[in-house]
Amino acid sequence: MKTFYRMTIAGCERDLPLCDLNDKLKIGAFVIFGDCELTEACAAALLKKAPEFDYIITAESKGIPLAYEMARQIKAKKWLLARKGVKLYMKDVIGVEVRSITTDHIQKLYIDGADAELMKGKRILIVDDVISTGESLAALEKLVEKAGGNIVGRMAILAEGDAQDREDLIYLEKLPLFDAEGNPIA
Repeated sequence: MKTFYRMTIAGCERDLPLCDLNDKLKIGAFVIFGDCELTEACAAALLKKAPEFDYIITAESKGIPLAYEMARQIKAKKWLLARKGVKLYMKDVIGVEVRSITTDHIQKLYIDGADAELMKGKRILIVDDVISTGESLAALEKLVEKAGGNIVGRMAILAEGDAQDREDLIYLEKLPLFDAEGNPIA
């Protein structure tokens, strides 16, 4: 039985651990936390494909290093974060519900009213590490729309499963799903 899947992403070779989603299906765990080389390379590669935008937004938490690095590389003064919980400093909060393939319960995403105000009438680029079912992406889209922002692009490092067929998604590589033995499913 295979325990990892080797792939090259933005010129970086990595072994992704295979994790059971259920007794018949595994997913490749892609985590950029702590991997500066991969984060920098992916940010640069995505920026080359990005449409013009005013702000980047991502959801807490796995998209954080990517959004930060993309903003840093273009010398942006600010990028936006949809939080999983309301923080004391947040005022006039906007929230939506989300169900992610990697989380076993319904979550909520929130954005601070001041950040929502920044988005009004602006070109917003949504970024994430992996898009699979599109649930997290849909929640971010709802937040941007509630804030009055104009979505100009949806980007991810990897597209998994049905996300690979989405024409509105810009991504670097396809991440297959895997059978119970760890073999890629076509």
